[in-house]
Amino acid sequence: MKKNAIDKVLKEDALMREVAEEAKSDRLKSLWDQYGMYIVIVVAVILTFTVSFETFKAWKNKKDQELSNAYAVALSLQSQGRFEESMNILQNLSQAGGIYGDIARLQIANLRFDEGKNEEALEILSLLADDDDVNPQIREISIIKLASYKLDTKAPAEEIKELLSPLMQEDSSWNPIAHEMLAMLAIRDGNLEEAKSEYEAVINSTNVQDSLKSRAQDMLGLITSKK
Repeated sequence: MKKNAIDKVLKEDALMREVAEEAKSDRLKSLWDQYGMYIVIVVAVILTFTVSFETFKAWKNKKDQELSNAYAVALSLQSQGRFEESMNILQNLSQAGGIYGDIARLQIANLRFDEGKNEEALEILSLLADDDDVNPQIREISIIKLASYKLDTKAPAEEIKELLSPLMQEDSSWNPIAHEMLAMLAIRDGNLEEAKSEYEAVINSTNVQDSLKSRAQDMLGLITSKK
């Protein structure tokens, strides 16, 4: 009797599991019928994005390597005195955009200075200095080179100060050098008090190099001794 009761319970349990599985299968089928296409689309988008990103990253790495190699070749040609060939490569690089394009434009300006084509070199430096899209480091170097040339050629003080103003921020790595250039500008124009103030700013800068700090201290001592 007990055996028959147990068999009956097992059969009922098996039947309930079968019904449950069928119900589960029906729910899944219903969900798939309702959302299946969306699931396929989402998976396809994810796969496409992943493949596209990896492909783009590989392409960019290859492109950067090619640009880097081209710039190295241009410098090598320049060191061999083959300036025209170097210039052709740099001109092509300057059209590439990005940091290599900016570096190429800066190097073209350097070559133009070497050739005595100062106006052309200054125009390139001015464009780099005024362009917010240029790599920040390249832009700051262009400002320093441009300000240095204007200082040597006795350009108006206000013009040089305005040019150097973006580098006067405390967190700028060029801040101490900008102050030193302003000190030299003040000495050029006979403003020793202003020069003293600028050299003190160099000495008190948080990111000043030891050599620059020592030079500023020497100049400050000379200015003080003249009073």
